[in-house]
Order: sequence, then C-alpha cells, then structure tokens
Amino acid sequence: YLTLSRDLEAHRFRLAERYEAATTDTERSQVLADARSLLEGALPHMMRCWLGTPWDFNGTAHQPGEDKVACGYFVSSVMQDARFTVEWALLAQQASQNILATFLPSSDMLIRESMDYDAYLEEVRALGPGICIVGLDSHVAFLVVTDTEIRFIHSSGAQPWCVVDEAEQDADTLRRSRYRVIGNLTANPELLQKWVLGKAFPTKRS
Repeated sequence: YLTLSRDLEAHRFRLAERYEAATTDTERSQVLADARSLLEGALPHMMRCWLGTPWDFNGTAHQPGEDKVACGYFVSSVMQDARFTVEWALLAQQASQNILATFLPSSDMLIRESMDYDAYLEEVRALGPGICIVGLDSHVAFLVVTDTEIRFIHSSGAQPWCVVDEAEQDADTLRRSRYRVIGNLTANPELLQKWVLGKAFPTKRS
C-alpha cells in the first residue's frame, strides 16, 4: 500500500512537470488524460489493500489492517494516500454529500431518491467509466465503474463488518439505500488538474 502511494506520488510529480512545461491546450489535455488513466488504474488497487480491515463506527485507521476504520475514514485515507491534498480527519467526519462536494461541483453530482436499483445502475453506467464516490442514507463508499462492471468498495457496517469489494448484484447496502448521491471523480478535468499540480481540496462543510 505504501509503495503504491509513493509510486503514485512520483508519477504525479512527473505529470506536474509535463503540465507546467506544456505550451498548448492539446498537450495539457494529454497530461490530464494520462493522469486519469493512472488514477483509474491505481486507486482500485489501493482500495483493495484495505480488504478485510475491520469496520467500526468510530474507526480512524489510516493504513490497511492497522486498526478499525469507519466508512468516511476509509474514503478519506484512500484519497489522501492517492496524493490528493485533503484535510484527512475533517473530510472523513463530513456527511457523504459534503465529502463528494469537496471534490466536485454540484453540477457534476447525480442525486436520486427512492429510485429503482436497476434503473439507478443504468444511470451510473451513463456517467461513463471512472472512480466515483457515492453517498447513501448514512454511508459513503467508492464505486469503480468500467466498461464491463460496477464494483462497490466500502467499509461495511453490516456483515461481514469490514472493508469489502462487492459486485453490483451483491451490493445490498447500495441497493437498499433510499438516498444516493454520486459523482465521477476521474471524469472531471478540473479535479485532475488540481491533483496533478498538488493543489488543496478544502473540505466542504454544511
């Protein structure tokens, strides 16, 4: 996990050098496309390093397996260790919509209430492939969306009470939630630019 984090930082640094040296919009767009590809490859590996780490409502573990971890701290830790400049503890303690709003504008969020699960998944697929944060009634998690599947990766406050990686058909917490807010992080050029350049993501607070 730490090696993945350090390698990602080294890649980010090289991308920042390329971005700052770019002289055309085409060159800058290519850097951001490379950043997106890098994050979409690395982030799921980092999330899965946490699999089996026990859940606790008050869990504040900062690394996989070192202690128990609540859902918000799981999301905040992965994002920080993927070299997003965030306020780790403050971010983890926010409502799920504020966690998402820390990274994306409201115009890039899809909010649905009491929507049929299969219809909701179709809307998620329509957002395109990428790394998403999804907020639920009282939970926050990652959705990893590819051309072939949707994976729900989260610190689960239900059986088996740990960080799990679930296929869409097995994601009961996502299925049961009445409220769902989601945004595709890696599809947002402004977010990618801020990550590449190491800019801060101030925590959104109500």
